[in-house]
Amino acid sequence: MKLQTDILAQASAQARGLAIDAVHKCSSGHLGLPLGAAEIGAVLYGHVLVHNPDEPRWLNRDRFVLSAGHGSMFLYTWLHLSGYDLSLDEVKNFRVLHSKTPGHPEFHETSGVECTTGPLGQGIGNSVGLAMSGQMAAARFNAPGHEIFNHHVICLAGDGCMQEGVAMEAVEFAGHQGFDNLILIYDSNDVTLDAMADKTQSENTAARFKSMNWDVQTLADGHDLAAILKAVNKAKKAKTGKPQLIIAKTVIGKGIPEVAGTSKGHGEGGAKFADAARKGLGLPAEHFYVSEPVRAYFADHKKRLKRAHGKWKKAFAAWRQAHPDKAALLDGAGQAPSAAHLLGKIPLFPADAKLATRAAGKDVLQPIAAEVPLLISGSADLHGSTLNYIAADKDFDKTNRAGRNLRYGIREHGMAAINNGVAYDGIFRTSCATFLVFADYSRPAMRIAALSKLPVVYIYTHDSVGVGEDGPTHQPVETVSGLRVIPNLDVIRPADPEETAGAFAAAMERTDGPTLLSLSRQAVPMLNECPPHERRAGVLKGGYILIQETAPLTHILLASGSEVQLAAAAAKTLGAGARVVSMPSFFRFDRQPADYRNAILPASCRKRVAIEAGVSALWYKYAGLDGRVVGIDRFGLSAPGPIAMKELGITAEAVVVAAKSL
Repeated sequence: MKLQTDILAQASAQARGLAIDAVHKCSSGHLGLPLGAAEIGAVLYGHVLVHNPDEPRWLNRDRFVLSAGHGSMFLYTWLHLSGYDLSLDEVKNFRVLHSKTPGHPEFHETSGVECTTGPLGQGIGNSVGLAMSGQMAAARFNAPGHEIFNHHVICLAGDGCMQEGVAMEAVEFAGHQGFDNLILIYDSNDVTLDAMADKTQSENTAARFKSMNWDVQTLADGHDLAAILKAVNKAKKAKTGKPQLIIAKTVIGKGIPEVAGTSKGHGEGGAKFADAARKGLGLPAEHFYVSEPVRAYFADHKKRLKRAHGKWKKAFAAWRQAHPDKAALLDGAGQAPSAAHLLGKIPLFPADAKLATRAAGKDVLQPIAAEVPLLISGSADLHGSTLNYIAADKDFDKTNRAGRNLRYGIREHGMAAINNGVAYDGIFRTSCATFLVFADYSRPAMRIAALSKLPVVYIYTHDSVGVGEDGPTHQPVETVSGLRVIPNLDVIRPADPEETAGAFAAAMERTDGPTLLSLSRQAVPMLNECPPHERRAGVLKGGYILIQETAPLTHILLASGSEVQLAAAAAKTLGAGARVVSMPSFFRFDRQPADYRNAILPASCRKRVAIEAGVSALWYKYAGLDGRVVGIDRFGLSAPGPIAMKELGITAEAVVVAAKSL
């Protein structure tokens, strides 16, 4: 279909008007991008994107990601005009409590929003993950004569996104992998929030991306509808085996002369000129105005999109009939096997085993990977240490898009953002790994995963001062507690190989949020004081009685991970009245019914001691004000693991002393 520039120019002006009116109404928001990139939106949503507003999650749609999430009115405006479930009243309710138009786009909240974006650069990482998911899906499910996956991922980003380190980590990965289904549009307006962009950047973006194996086009006029379409079509048709960058030179805040092209145009500063701006755009006095011709154009375009989707559905039905095994596999996407089922597939460990929980995790992962064929596993250049390689499969790379093992390089933040993108797509179950101390590099993306309820699994190892000689830079004394305070992130720190089996099963069963497995480098003994099936089941509940007192209850000793063995040893000294509670996951325990929690930690027993090789503060929630916590409220030191533990007071003897002091 020929580009209808006249009507799309009108749509661009009216989209600017909607953004101005919405931001003016709530006196909050960012006008710069919605005004500056209006023509880009008109071409994408009015002509080139393959999508269906009535079925926004169909499998072969083009995915559009607004990485510069502060410009959310751009996305809301075009979703509304396109016919998504986003009424004009919702546009008017921009940034109003419980509206479908929150300040930044949020996954699950608004039809047509592919990713939660806000922190700059995350959307670029998400887009790389979406593109990777598309490549994996094509490799697994397409067949000769039946191409059901051939969509593109289009991301719109600004200077702020491009400056963030996470974006460049993801861009490097995408270029190396050659994701030619990825198109990044750079809204290059030479402005950041505080000042003109030349105050903080001077790189040659085109040369930079070319050096990272991207194809690059530059649009001198990012408001030229025909030029935008030509560039996007060229990017879509490119067969170079490279991702595509379109640098679109635009004017931030275009349509409000008082602020256009300046840093004042970034935020809501231009809203006070709303009336004059609307007049200058040729809009009538009516606010939130959309003309009948524009409405009619998008209604007709929606019909064309639905017809195209209908053709794909016929092709999809033929594929299903021709390839029932592939169809059954795809039907299972997004579904999670129960923990009980998975645990039934994981052999028990020998009673005399002594393994690091990372090593136990290696053994546990293999049968889980066999049961969950769409599970992928990646590591930040540490497969040999994190031990999360799926042994029955191979690497994912340019020559093997069906591989299940991802080599992310030393890019922890990018890795986590890419994993979010895969999870947003909902086809593959994704996991990734690094050392626990480097969770601080990936934490912003982990936080978004928790906020967006993405079932990402983090297999993070080397979880305490037991790391030993690498010293305090690599000993995460505060990291586990820091992660435990992120809402909706399950942190599980298993104490022995059987608890590790329970931890992996719990993580794989969960579909409403991410799970982090905190695993040890040092070997730990089997906790045979409790049967293996009870240890596995106890992890699912977050906390359980490992050692039941055989006399009237006098003390409760609590611990997680590698320190549970110390609590068990202390209990033997304290006598038959001591109970040991293994507490691998605070959040999972807190979700249990009150009766269960009270049975494990009865209020009648106030003599409680907790021990963990990390900061102590969070443990007082369970130890109580009358209790004691044996922890490490300082950074570690460089020495062999057992010596570091002893030097820092993480011993069974310290637990006994604390208990007797109560």
